[in-house]
Amino acid sequence: MTRLSVNINKIATIRNARGGNIPNVVNAAINCQLFGADGITVHPRPDERHIKYRDVIELRPVIKTEFNIEGNPTDSFINLVLSVKPEQVTLVPDRHDAITSNAGWDTVRNRRFLTDVVKAFKNEGIRTSLFVDTNLVNIENAAFTGADRIELYTEPYASGFAINAAEAVKPFVMASELAREAGLGINAGHDLNLDNLNYLHKNIPWLLEVSIGHALISDALYLGLENTIQMYKRQLAD
Repeated sequence: MTRLSVNINKIATIRNARGGNIPNVVNAAINCQLFGADGITVHPRPDERHIKYRDVIELRPVIKTEFNIEGNPTDSFINLVLSVKPEQVTLVPDRHDAITSNAGWDTVRNRRFLTDVVKAFKNEGIRTSLFVDTNLVNIENAAFTGADRIELYTEPYASGFAINAAEAVKPFVMASELAREAGLGINAGHDLNLDNLNYLHKNIPWLLEVSIGHALISDALYLGLENTIQMYKRQLAD
């Protein structure tokens, strides 16, 4: 079964809007796990506009499933990950001013840099994933860095799903097949929701993990967090 990692950034965004500690990010992570999440994802950014570095440190002791930390591998991010030692780190080439992740790695241009970063994390027993698009050259070179997995950037799939689902998913199937042949595990994330998740899962049944935040937390406002997590998990069970 494909695992569901719940990204709790949006919970931190609500908290930060008023200051203080409501809603409590640590309690949210505990509840997500109790309600069936297979992992917790956070994406601390340099401006700490949602998840803060201290959140990552406070979350580590309560994550009993899988802790996935996403981010641009700046020196401060690398030091944070090495100190916290999550089960997985997902490297994302975010600009400092990006509203959300909007591109995958150019693994040809950044191959040497990524190889060094991946090695540093793997030496500490941290599984490493690279955020990539469906460009097959980038997939091939992701394998050369020594990464364990890739995370497919699924915004193009989500955008095209309502227009032509079969055409939208086709490049993702091709990319995931090549990744599997290269020995890479496949994760996916970005704009996945209750409408498009099951179709992706059925077309890539060997998908190991999806990381979902914005849509899931938004749905939880109407449907409740426990019910929403279970609804998403059912999309991955069919």
